[in-house]
Amino acid sequence: MTLVRRPDWAGRNYLLLTAAAIVTNLGTHGALIAAAFAVIQSGGDGGDVGLVAMARTLPLVLFLLIGGAIADRVPRHRVMVAANALNCVSQAVFAVLVLTGEARLWHMMLLTALCGTGQAFFSPAAEGMLMSSVSGEQVSRAFALFRMSMHGAGIGGAALGGALITAFGPGWVLAIDAAAFAVAGGLRAFLDVRHMPERAPGGGLLADLREGWDEFVGRPWLWSIVAQFSVVVALVGAAESVYGPLVARDALGGARPWGLALAAYGVGTLGGALLMVRWKPRRLLLVGTLCVFPIALPSAALAVPLDVLGLSAAMFVSGVALEVFGVSWMTAMHQEIPEEKLSRVAAYDWFGSTAMLPLSTALAGPAEAAFGRGTALWGSSVIIVVATALVLLVPDVRNLTRRPAKTVAAGSAGTGVRSEAEAAAPRP
Repeated sequence: MTLVRRPDWAGRNYLLLTAAAIVTNLGTHGALIAAAFAVIQSGGDGGDVGLVAMARTLPLVLFLLIGGAIADRVPRHRVMVAANALNCVSQAVFAVLVLTGEARLWHMMLLTALCGTGQAFFSPAAEGMLMSSVSGEQVSRAFALFRMSMHGAGIGGAALGGALITAFGPGWVLAIDAAAFAVAGGLRAFLDVRHMPERAPGGGLLADLREGWDEFVGRPWLWSIVAQFSVVVALVGAAESVYGPLVARDALGGARPWGLALAAYGVGTLGGALLMVRWKPRRLLLVGTLCVFPIALPSAALAVPLDVLGLSAAMFVSGVALEVFGVSWMTAMHQEIPEEKLSRVAAYDWFGSTAMLPLSTALAGPAEAAFGRGTALWGSSVIIVVATALVLLVPDVRNLTRRPAKTVAAGSAGTGVRSEAEAAAPRP
């Protein structure tokens, strides 16, 4: 009997990170739907849904930079486990309040704010840990397979979450999410960080943040795409967190069709990851940015609104396109950013990308009242297209190219990006 040999790049940490991501995505994708329908079930309107969504994203924005600096100072797996513990407790309390009928708007805002705080510390640490767990020629394949596993779990989580909300209510879905965080935290506790180099003592938290900022602003491709995504994430977040559940309630039949549409998005991300396992585009960010244009489709589909089949098709295409961008982006970050600064740079990435999300979700309800839901959604689609077109004007976005693995270790310590002409020559 021949055993399947594990690839060299799929080490212990990579496998543990992938398993934990699968578990958390099974719970979280359903819980995001459950939180919106818990608000609606309690008698809330679109404005209340937006306030709860804002309560999750505001602390995420406020604490991201601190989380990134801490993750580059202490073992990243400890930060990840502590964040998972916080998320487990907050979701468990949220579930109990919803199940007992005692949940009030301020309860839901406070508990989702705790979840956002946990995510603020978790995300930079997790991104740095994942990028440190792979090396060599197959980093793009490793990232693609990781994201494929994560999004595959999201497919089941969204579909199952929508079905469970319809059958049993949102409280049980929130309880499942709490259990998922507990299991994932246990897996992440076994991550091995002994092989990672000791980090030299820095000049304090503010000095670490300044060093990360210098690394961030010194790369035009990095800050320009993050600025673009501050707009894209804000508009997509408002559409999915606020308008999507409301359109589903008014025109599609409730939580189950919305869960199926989100599952179609998950299938799309799975397809995009499968594509990126094989495809290694040379111009990483040019290809990735071109794939941001289809992300405008779901907002347009909700504006019409299309039926479940049409909405699901738009979500599917958006998922494929976003995944091509995501793998290209992670590969560029792994290639260009020094390992000891990954979490801080990732924190600036997350901070910039989510900075406008609390405002957009809070204003989604008032925007609907002022302009109408359809106009707000059509406007979101147009702005996404314009912001993406503007990023293509940045030369570094068009010209950054994939480099051979043997040059990445040395090149990642430098600044700037390679044009096609520079790609054949050694980096200074």
